[in-house]
Amino acid sequence: MPGRYQSPALEDVAIRDSFWLPRLKTNYLVSLDHQYDHLQANGSLDNFRRVVGEAGGDFEGAPFIDANVYKWVEAASYALATDEMPTLKTKVDNVLSLIEQAQADDGYLFTYFMLGDNSGRWSNFTMMHELYCAGHLIEAAVAHHRALDDDRLLRVARDLADHIDERFGPDKLDKIPGHEEIELALVRLYRVTDEERYLHLAGYFIDRRGRDPSPMAAELPELEQLIDRDSFSEEQKESGWSVVGYQDTLRDESGAYDGLWAQDHRPVRDQRRVEGHAVRAGNLYAAVAAYLQEVDDEDLFDAVERLWQNMVTRRMYVTGGIGSQKFGERFTTDYDLPNDDAFAETCASASAIFWSQNMFELTGEGKYVDVLERILYNALLSGVSLDGTRYCYSNPLQTDDEYHRNEWFYVACCPPNLSRVLASLGKYVYARSESELRVNLYVSSTVETTVSGTDVTVEQSTEYPWDGDVTVELSPEEPTAFALGFRIPDWADRWDLAVDGEPVAVEPTDGYATVEREWQDGDRIEISLAMDPTAVVAHPEVESDRALAALRRGPLVYCLEDIDNSQPVHHLILSDPDSLSARYTDSVLDGMTILEGEASVQDLEEWQDALYRPMQSVTESATEFTAIPYYARNNRGQTSMIVWMRLA
Repeated sequence: MPGRYQSPALEDVAIRDSFWLPRLKTNYLVSLDHQYDHLQANGSLDNFRRVVGEAGGDFEGAPFIDANVYKWVEAASYALATDEMPTLKTKVDNVLSLIEQAQADDGYLFTYFMLGDNSGRWSNFTMMHELYCAGHLIEAAVAHHRALDDDRLLRVARDLADHIDERFGPDKLDKIPGHEEIELALVRLYRVTDEERYLHLAGYFIDRRGRDPSPMAAELPELEQLIDRDSFSEEQKESGWSVVGYQDTLRDESGAYDGLWAQDHRPVRDQRRVEGHAVRAGNLYAAVAAYLQEVDDEDLFDAVERLWQNMVTRRMYVTGGIGSQKFGERFTTDYDLPNDDAFAETCASASAIFWSQNMFELTGEGKYVDVLERILYNALLSGVSLDGTRYCYSNPLQTDDEYHRNEWFYVACCPPNLSRVLASLGKYVYARSESELRVNLYVSSTVETTVSGTDVTVEQSTEYPWDGDVTVELSPEEPTAFALGFRIPDWADRWDLAVDGEPVAVEPTDGYATVEREWQDGDRIEISLAMDPTAVVAHPEVESDRALAALRRGPLVYCLEDIDNSQPVHHLILSDPDSLSARYTDSVLDGMTILEGEASVQDLEEWQDALYRPMQSVTESATEFTAIPYYARNNRGQTSMIVWMRLA
């Protein structure tokens, strides 16, 4: 099943959206600069300088800290594809020089071992993340090459990929990465080099996983000795790099290796449910979907589709967050979605976006973009503060007034990961095949592309997500027949479409309302998506959400914070869902549509001297509440927050 749809190049998409453009500018001008300063301060860049002799001292940070540098380069490269920023480009060039100089003559590059005992190379796959870091270097190199038409980093990536290809694969060293990432990177490297051995190696890593005997299971008995040899610092061990932590995640209750945490419990094509570490899982299945765009494998497709369905129908938060348990940052069981200690790591949201996008490109089905949109506007966007300087590693759906964002983390994978998604937003807005153009995300923008052999300019205008009206104007170089599809989101129960002012009745197919005709210069298409506030409830098996409702409008999930309400939010009872109303206001944060409604609350005075009361003796009084988009939570100081309200 070769891939059906492709995204236009980033430089061909110009975003001028009132919602997204300020966030992209903050990402480019604030977050990337802020992250660079932290990479300087926490030793990430100094580790490379130590390798090349430009700095002294011991290795700093978690062993896989190199990956944060590579993710930052990838994000910055996307930014430079659409905006000229000389200061940022200078920083990128300086980092690239460090990476080039640090690479070993044989192509190896992993500063932890290059600064320590070289005999540790390629010996501790369970923990050391060498292939994970290599994958992020390759992805950064592909992004930099495509954005700036520069081969500097791509040459480094190819040398490293060749080094890996010489050592791993059939009839070579039989190992798999403890943390998936190399698989997706190799597919992307294949696409820019046409070197089929990179694609074959990606396929090897995908298919070798979960087969007996497991290379990771064989390594586990030696894990304690490997850790002792690698001399982890106390700070590293306290941050999760401990024998106990890894053994507990990799073993079942009886102490036997089960492989679930690392998606190594059975071959991918035989897996039934998304299991284990959420980021690892998302990275692996995103790679499988990308790999299937290049090869035909019906069994593998059935598996990755089955796993995606399991995730979104049984193991995903209403915000799009995934990975419900803090210990192991992992999936647990179907419908286990606690709110107050939800993990929902920001990096996991990024991996689920990559997976969903690759599934869309493979199949053309809008349901994958529906989920991508939900994650993007909620779980992912909530991971960074509105000013672009503070982050969330986890994204719970209920917090007390002790919860706060952080400027940085010891394991700082999330900030640059989030930045690379935001910086590449343009590639998610549109998609095309040979004779069809699709509008996937409603974002004011211009795209220049080619459909049916004709150059076409598309101008999209909208106030989404605050408003569901979208206008698209076409400028084909000459009159051309092609299909133009508009995604009808799964939340939209009413919508209208018109071409040049004339209503068009069309039944959606695969989630798209598609009009096929000969398009002329100046043709204008208008689509209107009803955006009524809605109270949604969870599946009855989700114990944490029984007798509760969440508020949603359009693609946005809403939350309630104490700062906006006269009563503690966890006391509020949604008494009348029909009372919900939406109102745009400039007075809340950076301007947004808030939801307001009627609620009831018990009289706390009645409970002064009682722990329990007869139900019929409890009185309630009417009150009103205000809800804000979930992405905007925790931006006005520490305050309690809920997503799920009690129902009357």
